[in-house]
Amino acid sequence: MERAVRELWAESRDLLGLHSPDDAAAADAAMPRAEMPPTPLAFLRDHVSQGRPLLVSSAATSHWPAASLWPTDSYLTDALRSTAVSLHLTPDGRADALAPHPRPSHPGAKCFASAHVRQVDFPTAVRLIRSSDPASGLVAYAQQQDDCLRGEYAAVAGDVDAHVPWASDALGCLPEAVNLWIGSACSQTSFHKDHYDNIYVVVSGEKHFLLLPPTEHHRLYVRDYPAAHYAAEDEAELRLKLELEEPERIVPWSSVDPYPPSPEEAAAQASSFPLYFEGPRPIRCTVRAGEMLYLPSMWFHHVSQSPGPNGLTIAVNYWYDMQFDIKYAYFNFLRSLEIDGSSSKKTDALEDDLEETND
Repeated sequence: MERAVRELWAESRDLLGLHSPDDAAAADAAMPRAEMPPTPLAFLRDHVSQGRPLLVSSAATSHWPAASLWPTDSYLTDALRSTAVSLHLTPDGRADALAPHPRPSHPGAKCFASAHVRQVDFPTAVRLIRSSDPASGLVAYAQQQDDCLRGEYAAVAGDVDAHVPWASDALGCLPEAVNLWIGSACSQTSFHKDHYDNIYVVVSGEKHFLLLPPTEHHRLYVRDYPAAHYAAEDEAELRLKLELEEPERIVPWSSVDPYPPSPEEAAAQASSFPLYFEGPRPIRCTVRAGEMLYLPSMWFHHVSQSPGPNGLTIAVNYWYDMQFDIKYAYFNFLRSLEIDGSSSKKTDALEDDLEETND
């Protein structure tokens, strides 16, 4: 079975025209690119129907007022000075990710940790984001995922397109949510997938994606973990502690860390998760300021970021509801296969109910 699945990985990448190069200097070479936005027909035919990502050059957003205004030091702060926003706080920049189990009775165990969310005024949010430092135990990220650009940030929503016309025409709908993301180099997103077709636009800085097609589900060892969240142990100092949720809630999540923090952890990861570390390279893609990434639904992605000259990474994403069609049925069948202990029936039943979103 494992050999058959490995053959599927190679054949799937061949059919999609995605060949991840061995040369790290050419890491982005596998990503399909377009200098200008595609027509709706070409986008539907060549990308949506195939589940094939696309990177579109900065020509796609050159008309946005946000392209010139948002990267400045003062525009967003002035426009949102009296606005309260949701700021997500973690000790290490890893929200919605695995963390050591908080109870000493579970040595070596992991849990799924969510951020502590606090309402602050926008200038305070920017200050905390810019001063984020894992060494100090506090990393801030504006990453509210509830259509926040048209909610909390409505005052600046007119600086970008309300939707992506060629994507909306091809998908036959308008986006369900448009979100604004503001962070620093300290924040990263663990491997996950979304039940949305995603148009991701970087306005300032860069986003660095590791991508795996849905056919490579088994490589991520999605397993069940108890849910926990960070809480403020000291409100004045913003010291955070990890608390398990009560009653217990189980979250299916990828066990793989593609960037282990130490040689010892790298060796443990490689030994525990060989399908990932011995498989084909993930597809690497850097999205620069002004560029758009189309990320098809159900694709797994890990995201890190680099700030722009203003010290911030700013991005907007458009979530279009996915079609629960034959591709979705095929993915459900594929993940039901037991390969090297990488999945479980319990996980399969729970995973559909989880919105795995944190970019």
